[in-house]
Amino acid sequence: MSEVRAVELPDEVAAEVRRRLRRVAGQVAGIERMLDDGRDCRDIATQVSAATHALEQAGLRIVAAGMKYCIENPEAAVAEGYPLDTFEKLLLKLA
Repeated sequence: MSEVRAVELPDEVAAEVRRRLRRVAGQVAGIERMLDDGRDCRDIATQVSAATHALEQAGLRIVAAGMKYCIENPEAAVAEGYPLDTFEKLLLKLA
C-alpha cells in the first residue's frame, strides 16, 4: 500500500493562514469579553459573524493553495493521493 503524502503549503500561504488564525483568536477572545460585559446581542452577533468569515477565509486560502498545486502538478498530485476532485470536495465543505 502506498503512503499518502501531504500537499505542503507554500511558506507565504502558511504565514498568511497563521495571521488569519491569530486574528480569529483575538476576535473570539473579544467576543468572550463582550459576553462577560453583558454587551448587546447585536454587537456580539456581528463579531461572531466577523470571526466566522475570517475562519472561512483561512480555510479557503488553504484549499486554493492545494488546488493551485494540483493544477500546476497534476501527475504528482494524483500520485500523492490528491487529485483535483479532493480539493473540490474540500471547497464544497467550506461553502
